[in-house]
Amino acid sequence: MDQYHEPVAELSPLDRDFVRALMSLKEEIEAINWYHQRVSAATDPQIKAIMAHNRDEEMEHAIMGLEWLRRTMPGWDAVMRTYLFTTGDITALEDAATGPAGSTDAAQAGPSAGSGSLGIGSLKGTR
Repeated sequence: MDQYHEPVAELSPLDRDFVRALMSLKEEIEAINWYHQRVSAATDPQIKAIMAHNRDEEMEHAIMGLEWLRRTMPGWDAVMRTYLFTTGDITALEDAATGPAGSTDAAQAGPSAGSGSLGIGSLKGTR
């Protein structure tokens, strides 16, 4: 499978490095999945421990790649700051960061999570 969707000659060296990093990240995540399944299915404690160690090493490699992307490829830092190392409902973080339906206007962001408001304003005196 070709990893480029655009002519390689039209991509800068940095763009090609982005492709390399993203492909490596994909491969590391795939390896984590394989090792995790093997750990779950293994019955021998020693091989289970070895494969768990290998899985965890792949996690380290994936995170190193993510950190390089965060530092280098535009957009990653902001998205990571929104979602990583947070608590509560992960899907609600997008609304908190961008407002309803992906709005980026802070004035349209609506009520804060847990405020109890539906964000529809007062219905008093509407008749």
